[in-house]
Amino acid sequence: MTMTVQQRKIEPAQDAFRELRGPLTEDKAIVAASRCLECGREGNPAPCTVACPTHIDIPRFIRQIYRGEPLASADTIFTANVLGGSCARVCPVEELCEGSCVLVQEGRRAVEIGRLQRYATDAAFAAEHQSLSDRPAKRSRGHIGIIGAGPAGLACAAELLRLGHQVTIYEARSQIGGLIPTAIAPYKQWTEPLPQEVAALQRLGVQFKLGQAVGEGGLSWQQLEARHEAIFLGVGLGTDVLVSLPGADLKGIWPSLEFIEQLKSGNPPELAGRWVAVIGGGNTAIDVAREAVRLQASQVTVLYRRNEAAMPAYAHEVREAKEEGVRFQWQTMPLRFLGAGQVSGIECRRTRLVPVPGDRPRPEPVEGSEFTARADVVILAIGQRKRTELLEQLPGLHLKRGLLQTDERGYASGKYYAGGDCLTGGATVVEAVAQGKRAAQAIHQDIERGLLS
Repeated sequence: MTMTVQQRKIEPAQDAFRELRGPLTEDKAIVAASRCLECGREGNPAPCTVACPTHIDIPRFIRQIYRGEPLASADTIFTANVLGGSCARVCPVEELCEGSCVLVQEGRRAVEIGRLQRYATDAAFAAEHQSLSDRPAKRSRGHIGIIGAGPAGLACAAELLRLGHQVTIYEARSQIGGLIPTAIAPYKQWTEPLPQEVAALQRLGVQFKLGQAVGEGGLSWQQLEARHEAIFLGVGLGTDVLVSLPGADLKGIWPSLEFIEQLKSGNPPELAGRWVAVIGGGNTAIDVAREAVRLQASQVTVLYRRNEAAMPAYAHEVREAKEEGVRFQWQTMPLRFLGAGQVSGIECRRTRLVPVPGDRPRPEPVEGSEFTARADVVILAIGQRKRTELLEQLPGLHLKRGLLQTDERGYASGKYYAGGDCLTGGATVVEAVAQGKRAAQAIHQDIERGLLS
């Protein structure tokens, strides 16, 4: 039965960061594992494994849990996905593995793959089980530089180290993990188990150079090329895209990443009794809206310039947001922010949608349809800046709409390979991991063939 807004209980503000998908007990994990049909025989992978971008052998790790072997299960997971603990928390399993579960096709509830994956990886961390300890005794001549310590860079590093290469990761910030520590909504993941996953990589042999910028104002590309046989670009995206509308400098207007970072600092903005408007239609917009509900805002409304069908956010998260009380104003375009010092409202205009062959419909403003939306807090979630200025420093790289272009192996140009959000414009953690692994395999093959020196 679908929950209504009244039926879905939201925790009070002091519990605003309680996880959506909590851990399973041992008994519940075994019961959940018993539901798996162990699809995929005679050389054919199970649909859930095919749907996973890192192709974890899901029936195998679930079978190991059912047999009471959670540490062996964790080995299976981490062999395919070095960030298997984090992905267990943040993956959109409803769209990937669980959405492909055969039980769903039979009209039944999917196996709880995400929570089972968390159970196994948590067990490994609790036991200090070194799932990533295996590495070749002999190192090859390859010494690879990785720019960016986000999921793509970490996955690329792990795969290269397993293949016998030396790896150094250069990260301009002081933190490892890309957006995980600061920009993933805390109701999905606070920080754990990222520190344990990083520690496992350090045991494997990865070297981190934190606070080390590259390009203009940092280590030069020429220096990097002299040090390394190949370079992987996992630079992600930049800061929030901001709007240049009248009143954008009023107090109470937050960029979405800054808002989430403030939450994860343990000092959340005071939203109790506030009217919150979120501008945007992606997954980040839904995340900040649902966090605002948990912080006891009086009303939370998402303003989106297209209709619901054209929203890039996951449909299941939009549905859950509605069940939690989030409201939506479709086909709505902000014109200016109102207020004297502090934002108090948004002047908006309705849009009409014009079909575009092969793409989402294009919103056009409807003259004379202006109205005012009440808001004393506004959160801007309209995307992140592309790293165009950084990537344009490298001759030979090809950009399209600010995103780096590679071949199907992740090869860009010269010594450069790439993966993650600088290619996709912002996808899932697990997709970034898959792209990092793919590029690592390409680098290894090209070194073995003598194509890089």
